[in-house]
Amino acid sequence: MDGDAAVPTEVPNSPHMGSTLAETDADVHALARKELERQRGQIELIASENFVSRAVLEAQATAFSNTTVEGYPGRRFHGGVEHADALERIAVERACRLFGCKNANVQAHSGSQANQVVLFSLLKPGDTILSMSLATGGHLSHGARANMSGIVFNAVQYGVRKQDGLIDYDEVEHLARTHKPKLVITGGSSYPRAIDFARFRKIADEVGAKLLVDMAHFANLVASGNYPNPFPHVHMATTTTYKTLRGPRGAIILWDDDELSNGINAALFPGVQGSAHVQAIAAKAVCFGEALRPEFREYGRSVLENARVLAQTLAGCGLTVVTGGTDTPLLLVDLRPKKLTGDVVSESLERAGLTCNKNLVPFDPEKPAVTSGLRFGVSAGTTRSFRREEFRQIGNLICEVIEGLAERGPDNTATEKSVRTKVEALCLRFSLYEYL
Repeated sequence: MDGDAAVPTEVPNSPHMGSTLAETDADVHALARKELERQRGQIELIASENFVSRAVLEAQATAFSNTTVEGYPGRRFHGGVEHADALERIAVERACRLFGCKNANVQAHSGSQANQVVLFSLLKPGDTILSMSLATGGHLSHGARANMSGIVFNAVQYGVRKQDGLIDYDEVEHLARTHKPKLVITGGSSYPRAIDFARFRKIADEVGAKLLVDMAHFANLVASGNYPNPFPHVHMATTTTYKTLRGPRGAIILWDDDELSNGINAALFPGVQGSAHVQAIAAKAVCFGEALRPEFREYGRSVLENARVLAQTLAGCGLTVVTGGTDTPLLLVDLRPKKLTGDVVSESLERAGLTCNKNLVPFDPEKPAVTSGLRFGVSAGTTRSFRREEFRQIGNLICEVIEGLAERGPDNTATEKSVRTKVEALCLRFSLYEYL
């Protein structure tokens, strides 16, 4: 029929679907290119950053970005979820295998939300939690007064010993007996030493509390067998997936006891979040699969070696390393003996191509916007293939900038430029994202 001949054999895509980022939005494309060049040309020492693989990047750009799911596999509120269900089951199975536990929720959008889920799964408003203070290495979401966790719940906080910067377990025990918390939290954002999970569990059991570890800053070492596994001592663990696991922005919750499952899953959905980000779950599944490979154990070993080499190098040139070293991918430097502050030094280091962050140190007299310390992390640099020799060089470059500030004050431009040249040369030897 003539009418049939008039029907096109192919229907063109909507113009909206075929344009590249550069064609659609020149402003965002330009900023993305600038950010890529920044990452290529600087040495990343921020402990909460890392570099994802090409596979993780690709997973986040799949058609799963278009999929809406609420609930859990087999119990969704939307149709068209067959492949999303299979994907989430893969991610859960891999997460459990990676950390040696029975249960996992892989939907959390962030580490803070993962911690919120645990709090709301176990506690009522006003209940008491016992956690490390933000000023001595804890995290905002562990009960800091400015955070929801410290507003809704009664947060009692422990610290570290003045003489060595280590957790004061006697204080933890005393506070637990005095305040009878329902939840004890360990782990944090800037505590560099191994944690005695068995001791924490004994304290929690004595007062009838549950025990949570936030292992975001050492999850890669746990997964690679280079740090004590918190299971079976803890009841629950949370970790972000982007800091040390080299995955996408997001987090997971892990636990063994099946009796906790309904409470945790319901606290996440519908309690704290709505629909899951399926493209992020896809990228999480990829990063867990990468972390299950033998080479990830070598990565974890190198991370720990590099962190200790960096700590030794900084101490060797006269800087004060908090606790005298590290058992994790991060370390803290106390700048008070140099009569410098973290805000000034971190800005100078960034101009020299060394990116880190200002950070409170234990018993810090400065405000959080100023600080007396710096926090360094080696996970990103290790992913970039820096090893001990490179981290010795990096440590010496850090010292060069700090000594310049200590001697000349704000007029440190010449040192910053000299170090920047050396940083750029090192970055050229270890290329990043050549295919982008």
